[in-house]
Amino acid sequence: MNFKTDHQIVLASASPRRKELFSTLGIPFDVVTSNVEETTVQADNLKDYVREVALLKARDVAKREVGKTIIGADTIVVFEDTLLHKPKTEEEAISHLTKLSNNHHQVMTAVVIICPDGNEETLVEVTNVHFKNVPLELIKAYVQTGDPFDKAGGYGIQTDGVLFVDRIEGDYNTVVGLPLASLFEKLVALNIIKF
Repeated sequence: MNFKTDHQIVLASASPRRKELFSTLGIPFDVVTSNVEETTVQADNLKDYVREVALLKARDVAKREVGKTIIGADTIVVFEDTLLHKPKTEEEAISHLTKLSNNHHQVMTAVVIICPDGNEETLVEVTNVHFKNVPLELIKAYVQTGDPFDKAGGYGIQTDGVLFVDRIEGDYNTVVGLPLASLFEKLVALNIIKF
């Protein structure tokens, strides 16, 4: 489909997966990454936390890209009300994946749209992910590939991590990092995208 926009859109994300998903809309956009420290965010619950991190990223880019429409996002993996960050070591990646094995968790992706007039719109999508019972040897082999280290929870559903997934409840693209259908709906409602 061909969509139109008269906005200068900036995707405030370094994620190649978000860039690829957003590009399916076929509208022009630039990518500008934020320089914020996510660990400064405090929130009462994890839904608010992921929203605040996405806002932090988008606001940082909006300061530099004045008069443009900014889209920011953040994705977290939540297991038993605990945040599983991107693993920093092989041991941490194995620990994350061992916890998720034969269990279920939530993936939350927050999306922020900052309009040229400064108006901010947010949404948070939650998808439940159920993992198979994954043998430790398979987890170790996956960690050896290096794939887990730039991914929340230590796996990518769009890469070899898909082998661990039994089923999901919700939007697949939320797990990848950008709930495109919900974002599209919001962009149309805001008259940023027309068709």
